[in-house]
Amino acid sequence: MTAEPPSAAHLLAERRHLQAIGLAVLAFACFTVLDTSAKFLGQAGIPLLMIIWARYAGHVAFSLVSLRELSLRTVWQSKRPRLQLLRAAFLFASTCCNFAALQFLQLAETASINFSIPLLVAALAVPVLGEHIGFRRWSAIVVGFLGVLIIVRPTPELFQPAALLSLTSATAAAGYVLTTRIVAQADHHETSNAYAALVGTALTTPLVAFVWVTPSGIQWLPLLLLGSFGGLGHYMLTAAHRHAPAPILAPFWYTQIVWMVGAGFLLFGDVPDALTLTGGTIVLASGLYVWWREMVKRRPASRGTVPPV
Repeated sequence: MTAEPPSAAHLLAERRHLQAIGLAVLAFACFTVLDTSAKFLGQAGIPLLMIIWARYAGHVAFSLVSLRELSLRTVWQSKRPRLQLLRAAFLFASTCCNFAALQFLQLAETASINFSIPLLVAALAVPVLGEHIGFRRWSAIVVGFLGVLIIVRPTPELFQPAALLSLTSATAAAGYVLTTRIVAQADHHETSNAYAALVGTALTTPLVAFVWVTPSGIQWLPLLLLGSFGGLGHYMLTAAHRHAPAPILAPFWYTQIVWMVGAGFLLFGDVPDALTLTGGTIVLASGLYVWWREMVKRRPASRGTVPPV
């Protein structure tokens, strides 16, 4: 029996999915530049509040400059304004905790802990979105968090308090991802990008004058990169979610570890230790398994019986 050729709609969907995957990979590369710049500036003596402000002020500027399909007036017209503000608050909390953690942890360590974000999203999707997760995926989530414990190393001799900041950042980021999945169906991605930038800027601008330190010549570049790459990354990630469902994009989250390890080694001479590599591998494998079970569960019934989850 000859297989039917793919329909035009199927080919279009595949093309959109490939575009979304490309956008997601580039977004995580942008986030690496963002984190690397924040770590560099912190070690150079720039106050944390000033770094956070620069990240959001630049994000606002990027959002306004990059307006294409919406006008300055219509970009703020959201169908879910309260949810947009909540989403932006999650991002702000995640940014603050992450930038603080980066001053004490290696880029590879924060990236490995951030691998728990897809696991947190899967777990929180049950009460928030009403999704069902079976025994196998719950088991993978538990194993993944055991991997996080290996990275955090909760013993008096090895524990680093900054790891708790990174865990808090990951939890807030999971809330950001979940709300992104919701608002992506209601609002234009330019609207979501503008709201994400507005909250952080509004919260930090009144305070930044009290901690201002004029950067030296070389410090201006990463200060500018904070906002531009942060805005560009979130713009591309939001756009990616409009072209493909979250399960399609989930495994490409882990491409960030390549960027982070490389940047940490080249700029700071950091080499991940055995515990970080072991825990990161466990979390990565658990996240990929959760993604695979999600894909299996979503297969149409016509392609066979869906295995129990």
